[in-house]
Amino acid sequence: MAGGFVMKGIGGLLPPGGVDFTQPCVVRDVLDRVGDRWSLLVLAHLGEEPMRFNMLHRAIGDVSKQVLSRTLRRLEEDGFVTRTVHPATPPRVEYALSAMGQSFLSPLRVLMDWADDHHHAIVTARDSFGVAQSGDSAE
Repeated sequence: MAGGFVMKGIGGLLPPGGVDFTQPCVVRDVLDRVGDRWSLLVLAHLGEEPMRFNMLHRAIGDVSKQVLSRTLRRLEEDGFVTRTVHPATPPRVEYALSAMGQSFLSPLRVLMDWADDHHHAIVTARDSFGVAQSGDSAE
């Protein structure tokens, strides 16, 4: 695997012994960027079709324009998204998935399907946890 990181250990998820932890963790480096609050939604929407900024903003709904702009910039910087300026007055800017962004759609769909399949169980667990916590604080 890239960067000498080999998946070993329990369930294949632990790094091998002798890993140089002074170097950036490959998995953490990628997940820190695509695993933030908005990146996955941006990638999912752009996976449907290229979009202009305001169309993407409306599609996502509850993200501020500043945060969406920052998210798009980071995804472009990391090579997931392309930004094309079309000559017009005013200039028309369109965002689309790059080849790497397209390659991320398959694991993204698996994650989104898993979230959809397990959302009810997660909400139930949160509710149960909240009830247990409020009962503990009453003692």
